[in-house]
Amino acid sequence: MTSKLNRRRFLTHSVLASAGVSAVARAAESSSAPPPAGASIPVAKSPMPMGKIGKLTVSRLISGGNLISGWAHARDLHYVPSLMRAYNTEEKVLETLQRLEEHGVNAIIADPIKKPMEIFARHWKRGGKIQWIAEGHPDAGDWKTNIKKSIDFGAAAVYVQGVIGDKWLKAGQFDLLGKCVEFIKAQGVPGGIGAHKLEVIVEAEKRNYGAEFYVKTLHHTGYWSTRRPDQTLDVVENPTDNYWDLEPAKTITFMQEVEKPWIAFKVLAAGAIRPDSGFRYAFENGADFICVGMFDFQVEANARLVTNLVPQFERREREWIA
Repeated sequence: MTSKLNRRRFLTHSVLASAGVSAVARAAESSSAPPPAGASIPVAKSPMPMGKIGKLTVSRLISGGNLISGWAHARDLHYVPSLMRAYNTEEKVLETLQRLEEHGVNAIIADPIKKPMEIFARHWKRGGKIQWIAEGHPDAGDWKTNIKKSIDFGAAAVYVQGVIGDKWLKAGQFDLLGKCVEFIKAQGVPGGIGAHKLEVIVEAEKRNYGAEFYVKTLHHTGYWSTRRPDQTLDVVENPTDNYWDLEPAKTITFMQEVEKPWIAFKVLAAGAIRPDSGFRYAFENGADFICVGMFDFQVEANARLVTNLVPQFERREREWIA
């Protein structure tokens, strides 16, 4: 009799447990599925530290746009970019945008090209509110058209992409940066300057170009694949693929005197540094915001990490500018 009761109890608990697992699975699927057209994106589940860039209120954690564009700096793992693009279908990107907003991330930096713009249009149409900070890709011969296209489409802010700032500095066309910033601001949105090379920011400040924010690389060099001093930069394929800030100490020192919002990017050195280490380094050393490319399954942990880290650095050597 006892054995029958035990067996019956076991079967009952097994069925209930199985039903519970199925219910949880269904709930998880339901919560992660994009809402139908016209539906509102849920309000953020937890508070995210915020700052100001011009008139914009921006989350301290900003999403990178590589989940949409498919760029992945993977050193010699050449299959990674194609794997990333295969995973991040348009529907998956829409799901990720929803998840970002649910966890308080209200801004994304992305290219001003067809694919991101089409996805943003779908996301905004269904009730999404994420702010697009557009990379400006102006051409030296026509530096207005690309910028104006992004603003007309709905960009909340625009900055001249770091690669372009680096190139114009080297080519002796640096004053075009100042003209771009002036043009962006004249359209009524915050205008900024991006850079990998610190010299771009130094010169922009010296020449008083009036940038309202900077987008500058920052990460520590405590990872095994960091570029060594004896390694040449004169290689055929992407000479900057395993570093992004050659001299972070100089970046930190100079930015202490810059009283403009600073978005730090490449804070994980293209995935070589763990988030808890890279995020801490960036915020402790002066970044007002960090831009991080994220898969959907990384959003919650990264948002929680930023929410916990920022209050720890309420008082730091570089005051919070934004």
